[in-house]
Amino acid sequence: MPLAQQRAVVGESPSERIAVIDIGSNSIRLVVYDGVKRAPLPVFNEKVLCGLGRGVARTGQLHPDGKRQAVENLTRFRQLADGMRVGRIDVLATAAVREAADGPAFIDEVERTAGLTIRIVAGEDEARLAALGVLSGTPEAVGLVGDMGGGSLELVQVDAGGMRNHVTLPLGPLRLMEQGTTRHNALVRYVDQHLEERGWLTQVRGQSFYPVGGSWRALAKLHMEHVNHPVHIIHHYTMAAVDARDFAAFLATQSKSSLEKMPGGSRRRSDTLPYAALVFERLLRAAGPARVVFSAYGLREGHMFSLLPPEEQRRDPLIAACTDLAERMGRSGGTEALFSWTGGLFAGEDEAMRRLREASCHLSDIAWAEHPDYRAELAYLRVLRFPFPGVDHGERAFLALVGHARYAGSLDSPGLLPARGMVSEGMVAKALVLGLALRLGHTLTGGAASLLSRTTLKPAGDDLLLTLPEDGSVMAGEVVERRVNALAAALNRRGRIVGPGR
Repeated sequence: MPLAQQRAVVGESPSERIAVIDIGSNSIRLVVYDGVKRAPLPVFNEKVLCGLGRGVARTGQLHPDGKRQAVENLTRFRQLADGMRVGRIDVLATAAVREAADGPAFIDEVERTAGLTIRIVAGEDEARLAALGVLSGTPEAVGLVGDMGGGSLELVQVDAGGMRNHVTLPLGPLRLMEQGTTRHNALVRYVDQHLEERGWLTQVRGQSFYPVGGSWRALAKLHMEHVNHPVHIIHHYTMAAVDARDFAAFLATQSKSSLEKMPGGSRRRSDTLPYAALVFERLLRAAGPARVVFSAYGLREGHMFSLLPPEEQRRDPLIAACTDLAERMGRSGGTEALFSWTGGLFAGEDEAMRRLREASCHLSDIAWAEHPDYRAELAYLRVLRFPFPGVDHGERAFLALVGHARYAGSLDSPGLLPARGMVSEGMVAKALVLGLALRLGHTLTGGAASLLSRTTLKPAGDDLLLTLPEDGSVMAGEVVERRVNALAAALNRRGRIVGPGR
């Protein structure tokens, strides 16, 4: 059975920690997740660039120093996982171990020394898991997934949540470095020859390309610095394909020392980045996508996703992540009541806005325990920078602005300019209204949002009408009146409260 189709029993509780170790051609990485769930949160993440696959194409053997470093660090990874009381450790090995003649001996040594069982991932399964990872974080992905490892490039066509054509190509940067030439034109011909044999690549023309892998993440980080992008989060960082192609072509011709001097440059990636950039640029030319959408989700996340039952896979990853965060950091729940209560303020909203409003309701109480003077700032920064799946940078900025307005009652702070610059003025206005409504709801009920079901909030002519129950079980006060008026002003209406004693 292909690895991507396997299911596993991971314990009775979905919150049992699970570790995934990815042994690649260039790096090995340990990620410990807080459970097998729709939006697992990494609680520990460590990478070691040991270059295990250097020289494999030429010698057929794993790099001797790389093997030594790998065994030492895998032993340490096992110790860390045991110390964190991880319930299960899955170890996945890709191209280098798969192709090297001494791969089996390496596996035996790791099992004997570190007590880890390694599963070799076939090329087809590596491609499928990479695509599953992208789809887990971007369910609506349509186009081409490309996972750049040290020794190979996996390409998968994705559409409507499924996978179509796929291939594994020997185009990893370590493999290209062993072609016996540093001449740019010769490498271009080598890469183009492999890509031209895949006629189906043109089927993604005009769609999106989803790059995965450390080398391409390094490219994204350099571009963020180059354009001074306000949020340095890889997931869903988006570029026009023509701009991405030109930037990659530039990087492909730079020397190691030049790359190290660039803002955001990685000293340990500087030798492989030109080769990864070359493949990136030639692939964009061959496939012709309209845009590039970087994904922070790849093989490890695809493996985690493959462990979920189908009904859990179908959950919205953003809402799942917000729900988990609210359960850890909120006070008393009531998200459904908040969502229903604020609905009257957004008549005619589309599904995208409805989804963001639901996420905002989940996140509306995450800073309650902070010092009052810093709640708005901390809520804003936490939401802006949290590793949410299923959200682009503009949507992330909207959620952060809502969080600030929920605690501060305004969006006037100069510190909000980075987020405001990523959304339209219309969305800024909606963020203010939603934040003020959430602020009012929590003030009215003291955080026990379930009480909101006894009240209504809706526009009525030129008024914004808050109706309280006749039995007096929910009462207004001076602060509630101020917050009703503030929300009404944001809607260009007058605030009015109806209820006992009003």
